Amino acid sequence: MAKRIEFRAHGGPDVLEYVDYSAAAPGPQQVQVRNKAIGLNFIDTYFRSGLYAPPALPSGLGAEGAGVVEAVGSEVTRFKVGDRVAYGSGPLGAYSDLHVLPASNLVHLPEAISFEQAAAVMLKGLTVQYLLRQTYALKGGETILFHAAAGGVGSLACQWAKALGVKLIGTVSSPEKAALAKSLGAWATIDYSREDVAQRVLELTDGKKCDVVYDGVGKDTWLTSLDSVVPRGLVVSFGNASGAVEGVNLGILAAKGSLYVTRPTLATYANTAETLQTMADELFAMVTSGKLKVDISQRYPLAEAAKAQTELSARRTTGSTILLP
Repeated sequence: MAKRIEFRAHGGPDVLEYVDYSAAAPGPQQVQVRNKAIGLNFIDTYFRSGLYAPPALPSGLGAEGAGVVEAVGSEVTRFKVGDRVAYGSGPLGAYSDLHVLPASNLVHLPEAISFEQAAAVMLKGLTVQYLLRQTYALKGGETILFHAAAGGVGSLACQWAKALGVKLIGTVSSPEKAALAKSLGAWATIDYSREDVAQRVLELTDGKKCDVVYDGVGKDTWLTSLDSVVPRGLVVSFGNASGAVEGVNLGILAAKGSLYVTRPTLATYANTAETLQTMADELFAMVTSGKLKVDISQRYPLAEAAKAQTELSARRTTGSTILLP
């Protein structure tokens, strides 16, 4: 009997239960994966709390992991039993010993990337890939603002931006996190707990502001983001760590300088199996080249997923956190 984390009602981390679980056999176009490592992400807390609605309750949780193919469906040709694989976009249920998911959501994992690295980097790394390479295709020389620069996504963005020759200004909540972001390649940092972010952006850019603002925080940073981008610049709102951005009056975009705003998701960018594998290959190449170091700062047994989520939500983590079955 396999084990998994599930929840029967929305709420805080205490609704998470560690239960026995009989994994389904894969359907014709599905693959069953025995997880070796599982990624922890803020989006997991959105499903648990009810900000995002799962298909039905009780529900499994988690969308990122890496492991070995245990079984394949009758129509699956890209994978075979024993293949090393990784995934970063669900469906829900990754917090489990065994997980069944569409073959189109899986990528081949090269031997040079460990299961723990893959589980820590798939969702966050693919997010950074589409943000920096597709949503706004950075060429080098731009100045960007990236909120929560010492977090899981931010830590990777600092490194990737530096590799591209981009000046990344990262917002952080403490001197320790500022030092971490700088060590990873941030050009400058702003401690939002003590400094006015928009004012510091003006000072750092000699009044020019940033070409792009990447905002995974949401409600608390929305207006700051609009105030930190150049006229006709782009604000990329890709997360809701502080709550969803709501009640937006489009007129504010005109008032702030004819701004562009987008709310992208990984699923829209990695919309085919081929595109997903191409994005993952670029991510893995960044890791194997040493340009992108995967910082796994926290490891928890799967049974302690509630504790791990508590630490994540309280901003007591840096880098990436993984769960181990």
